[in-house]
Amino acid sequence: QVHLVESGGGLVQAGGSLRISCVASGDRFDDLIMAWFRQPPGKEREFVAAIRWIDGSIRYADSVKGRFTISRDNAKNTVSLQMNSLEPEDTAVYYCAAAIQRGQYWGGRYFLRQTSYTYWGQGTQVTVST
Repeated sequence: QVHLVESGGGLVQAGGSLRISCVASGDRFDDLIMAWFRQPPGKEREFVAAIRWIDGSIRYADSVKGRFTISRDNAKNTVSLQMNSLEPEDTAVYYCAAAIQRGQYWGGRYFLRQTSYTYWGQGTQVTVST
């Protein structure tokens, strides 16, 4: 079992920055994939970024590359998403998610799909104003 609690989020002007974090608790981390998804108003949930806990390797959605940075803090069991150069299109509820890697290829599409993730946080609202 993995329990996820998000923090951060809020309202920011376009061009600004925001950081959201997710604290994970449980009894296994080495085979965890941690990810951020987001759900804009009226749209489906979409992949943002993911990090493999054991080696820190990272994947990003094309829409956030160069603007967002995902990172982990092993000592605090925390995954963070630093969001810079925010745009109104980034407005969404952001969800932290976790999956256990059991042989699935890290570089494929498996970990870009929300259905691959078993554990989810409650979500945190990020609103970017013009």
